[in-house]
Amino acid sequence: MKYVISIDQSTQSTKAFLFDEQCKIVASEALLHKQYYPQAGWVEHDAEEIYANTVSVITKLVEPYNTGGNEFSIAITNQRETVVVWNRETGKPVTKAVVWQCMRGAEICKQLKEKGYDELVRERSGLLIDPYFSGSGAKWILDNVEGAREAAERGELCFGTIDTWLIFKLTEGQSHATDYTNASRTMLFNIHTMDWDDDLLQMLTIPRSMMPKALPCDAVFGETTIGGLFTEPIKIAGVLGDSHGALAGQMCFREGYGKATYGTGSSVMVNIGEQAVAAPEGLVTSVAFSALGRNFYAFEGNIHCTGVTITWLKDQLGMIRSPAEIEAIATSVEDNGGVYLVPAFSGLGAPWWNDKVKAIICGLSLGSTKAHICRATLESIAYQVADLINSMTKSAGIRLKEVRVDGGPTKNKFLMQFQADMLQAPIVRSEVEDASAFGALVMNGFALGKWSSFEEAEAVWSASEPVRPVHTESEMAELYDGWHKAIGMLIQK
Repeated sequence: MKYVISIDQSTQSTKAFLFDEQCKIVASEALLHKQYYPQAGWVEHDAEEIYANTVSVITKLVEPYNTGGNEFSIAITNQRETVVVWNRETGKPVTKAVVWQCMRGAEICKQLKEKGYDELVRERSGLLIDPYFSGSGAKWILDNVEGAREAAERGELCFGTIDTWLIFKLTEGQSHATDYTNASRTMLFNIHTMDWDDDLLQMLTIPRSMMPKALPCDAVFGETTIGGLFTEPIKIAGVLGDSHGALAGQMCFREGYGKATYGTGSSVMVNIGEQAVAAPEGLVTSVAFSALGRNFYAFEGNIHCTGVTITWLKDQLGMIRSPAEIEAIATSVEDNGGVYLVPAFSGLGAPWWNDKVKAIICGLSLGSTKAHICRATLESIAYQVADLINSMTKSAGIRLKEVRVDGGPTKNKFLMQFQADMLQAPIVRSEVEDASAFGALVMNGFALGKWSSFEEAEAVWSASEPVRPVHTESEMAELYDGWHKAIGMLIQK
């Protein structure tokens, strides 16, 4: 293929990137879609709008390059747990898509926990019982949309995450399929057998006839002309969820390699190898990716407040005028002066999971300055990521080899150096514009024979020079101990 169209269908928008034969982006397009909030705690998307936007961005993207031939292929990465239920014959959704942020499945999850299903769900799917995952949203649709349950029992309805919906529509109903990573986020998939689990389906009263065929990430999922845009069908090859796409796009193909995205909060995922291991309390085990005949697993967890703490310093306290200022202020002092900030503005996330505590600044003295608080803010980000990754690697019994990072705060040199010292591992900042879309491109390359090994794919990846630890673990131990004492002050209250 001369060009790969990599679709990144996210919670807010649909983006399309056109990659050339050298895996360089030559064009991109994006369209926002509407967010629906029908009542408190509910979030919906219009699946038909998302499909229309997908066709629109592809059409605009390829227009200058389209000769009508089969020089193109399509790869897909997507918002993960959002669920669509539609009629197999008409291709029409029975209701709007239930978004991963939606809490309408909370009561269903509460009842499952009361019935003692926690262990079954954790053992088979690697997940926790939570409305975040697709299963409860699908059950809600069947139980509450008029005629849906009966139609499902007759075999007339299809279940799918957004990737499945796009594949079905693009292939005009010829392919009802998903990949292992998206499947592993539904609470219905057995991550050991790589198939839908009959006991989990029965638990949520979802007919197996609704379920798509689950395939490795580097499979060919079907063919499409995109409604006649192309004169000959082109292949849909390479599909995976967005966080998994970022892991693959950062080339974390081996055990002990992890990715951390620094945004408002932080998403952390570590490749734990080819054995599915039970995750630490409060974290989940998912299929990391499946390619070249091998299935890799990952631990995943999220931190509530990392980059947003810098924003808080700017907007609420007025200590900095822009996030770019914080590094110079923080490094104007030699150390944190004993000051620790625990940014539990929304409680403590993984691995502590305490939603009742509030943020604190402790260790202040008359000698403490704005610079010490700024430094403590940056250090708090690194401590939280270290807590999560250390918990993951300890549970999996693996050694952390490297963390590949993305997001605005990664431009902060002090933060990246402190992170490397805290983890005692190299930190690498990718130069890839969209890691998830690049990960889908990689799976497309495996599917269509561009590369036959992970090493060949890695050759096209570019990144900054690794930031390596300059202090030893023992040198960092006192600082880390101070952080855990600050955490202890919160938890003991």
